[in-house]
Amino acid sequence: MAYQPAMVPPKKSKRVLFIVLGVVLALCCSGGAVGAFLIYRVAMDATGPVRSTVNTFAGALVEGDYPTAYQQLCTRIRDRVSEADFTRQQETQPDLTGHKIVGLSLSNQNGHVSGTATVRYTPSEGGTTNRVYPLIKEEGNWRICE
Repeated sequence: MAYQPAMVPPKKSKRVLFIVLGVVLALCCSGGAVGAFLIYRVAMDATGPVRSTVNTFAGALVEGDYPTAYQQLCTRIRDRVSEADFTRQQETQPDLTGHKIVGLSLSNQNGHVSGTATVRYTPSEGGTTNRVYPLIKEEGNWRICE
């Protein structure tokens, strides 16, 4: 009679375990990346119009295009200050060579949407200066409104 070994279950391969773990890890990572991208898109969609208004205003000030900057102001300011007065005020300010939005905050309190933007300007004489602009949504458009 020949010797026959007892029934021993075959060893599970570590290779299969690593493949399964790799697939699970890849799915988790791709899900996290997709989630992060979606959060980024939602934030950009919410702040994009505000950022555009502030960039237009600040860029116009840097370029000396005061009529364009004036159009970014809310009705309350435009009713109080004429475009000519606004231009005269801006012409007395130091010349600017650049700008960068360094802060942006939005809030919605009981349906009243507002925000603030912080812009860092570079004056031609050197250094930097920050300016905080209050923002409101007026007739569907974001406006700078101090």
